[in-house]
Amino acid sequence: MSNSTAPRPRTSHPLPTTIWLPCPDEPNAAPIPGAVLPAWALDRIRTDFVGSPYHRPAPLLKIAIRDTAPGMDARIPTTPFTDPANDEDGATKPSMLLAELHPDTLPTPSDDLPSDGSGMPGALEDGWPGFFHRAHRLLPAGGLLLLATRQRRDNGRLTDPLGMLIASARTAGFRYLQHIVVAYGHPAGDRLVPAPPADASRGVAHCDLIALSAIRHA
Repeated sequence: MSNSTAPRPRTSHPLPTTIWLPCPDEPNAAPIPGAVLPAWALDRIRTDFVGSPYHRPAPLLKIAIRDTAPGMDARIPTTPFTDPANDEDGATKPSMLLAELHPDTLPTPSDDLPSDGSGMPGALEDGWPGFFHRAHRLLPAGGLLLLATRQRRDNGRLTDPLGMLIASARTAGFRYLQHIVVAYGHPAGDRLVPAPPADASRGVAHCDLIALSAIRHA
């Protein structure tokens, strides 16, 4: 894993899967209760992952999705992160949207679901396609949508929602860029000491960060 802090170019080609680890002296390796991403990973998104002139943190709008029932937009808490040096009045529109998806909002994957994400049962059919289309309209061309979520355990088995989320995002006009594994743990020599949040399913020691880019067709 590279520790370079050089800005990464926004490319149309998918990048290799990457693992992010906290610094050995990071006191809060796990996220706060109810969150998906730890604070150190959020800081890294705004600097190392996206890159910004003069190494200033990039503006970002963070939202937390905890349900997909009708009217979900009115219940989504939002947290803007801006660059005071360039946006003193907060008028600049962020080109990066980070959506934390609580695992309980995601449906259980089924082997008989179509690969294009259509016909998905429950919350994904009612809420997610609409969310991705609204996010696409919000972001400028080339804007980044970052999805942070983690696996959950259903009937004793861990489920992985990433394939369905990526398929639904592509249908709405996003291009897949990269998958980042964010570890819940402390590096200790050649080992990783797990430090999962209290509300994580048994055996889950990381969350997943998916980077997508908004496509605009002429």
